[in-house]
Amino acid sequence: MKIVYLCHRTPFPPNKGERIRTFHQIEYLHRKGHDITVMAPVSDAGDLNHLQTLQERHCRQILHAPAPGRLALVKALLSGNALSVNHFYSKSLQAQFDRLLGDCNVDAVVCTSSSMAVYVLRSKAIDFSSANRPVLVTDFMDLDSDKWRQYQALKGFPLSLLYRREARLIAQLEKRIHQRFDTCLFISQAEIDLFLQHNPDLGRLQVIANGLDTNAFQPATTPKPQPGPVMLFTGVMDYLPNEDAVAWFVEEAWSRIKAKYPSALFYIAGMNPSARVKALAKYPGVEITGFVEDIRDYYDRAHIFIAPFRLARGVQNKVLQAFACALPTITTPMGCEGIDCTPDHDVLVAETMTDFIRHIEWLVDNPEQGRRIGHNAMQLIHDHFSWDSQLASLEPLLQQRSAT
Repeated sequence: MKIVYLCHRTPFPPNKGERIRTFHQIEYLHRKGHDITVMAPVSDAGDLNHLQTLQERHCRQILHAPAPGRLALVKALLSGNALSVNHFYSKSLQAQFDRLLGDCNVDAVVCTSSSMAVYVLRSKAIDFSSANRPVLVTDFMDLDSDKWRQYQALKGFPLSLLYRREARLIAQLEKRIHQRFDTCLFISQAEIDLFLQHNPDLGRLQVIANGLDTNAFQPATTPKPQPGPVMLFTGVMDYLPNEDAVAWFVEEAWSRIKAKYPSALFYIAGMNPSARVKALAKYPGVEITGFVEDIRDYYDRAHIFIAPFRLARGVQNKVLQAFACALPTITTPMGCEGIDCTPDHDVLVAETMTDFIRHIEWLVDNPEQGRRIGHNAMQLIHDHFSWDSQLASLEPLLQQRSAT
């Protein structure tokens, strides 16, 4: 099949959530012998270099255009468009997409987010009523409209008004995509159930969960540092759910943890730490790493993975990675979403910061039981979360056209 991927982020290197998911889809389909064209807005020379590497290894063709600047966000406010739509929309990329569809027989188009589905909805080269049009798939991943609703609840005026506007406009766009596309993918059944609270069931929703490269993420082979405990959180650290998670943990719990365990360390490992995250370094024992070349080094050092999410949608790759590394993991119910794990068997679940502290103390006092929880989590990943098993249903979906 000839498949076009419209990507809101360059899907290489696979070093953050949506990039990881999209990269593995492209790699899987390329390995299956399909002809892949990737299209994406690019922000800088680094994006272009990454796309070139992707083309050399995993796809036939790359088409790109400069990402819109900040003026596009102002235009969104003036025009009534969603900010995230204008942030990724390029007239030049739209023209290239339409020309590509006019010049060759494309079998399927995959859009990685509601924002990229706009290129299909605005395309002059697609007749939605035609039996010869490409199969159209949007990978929503998470339910973005609900993410904006969560942001609205967290922030005060005037950001709350802006986030409420974004939630409303994205929800309208999601509904339109659901009506026009053949299939909409979500990362978990919980995301689908949430979507169906506000939309009719048209039979076009499918779950494709995230997988994990178990060859890359494995238990440490060297002894952990002592005495510890060493705790870890990983992620892109200017992303609001990650920023909120670590700030909540450090501001509410770290002084009490440090008083009981003077040698305790908390690594916040990931690129682009925000000013709020950087400020957490004033707490003794909290280390903000910024970008690291190989995140696995920090998984190898840690005794406990901490995922204190209050804002989240979908499956957390960082939790899957911690499981694969056999790290005992403490997280909120949000951090478990979409992962069929059992509290107190594969993971420790905390509703409050008091719960987090209690679980940390229990793991320190009961290292053997902690290792057993980590082992159970690792076994869960090996049994159910390989990328090939998760993506086995993707190829057939790209061959099925629904009635529109």
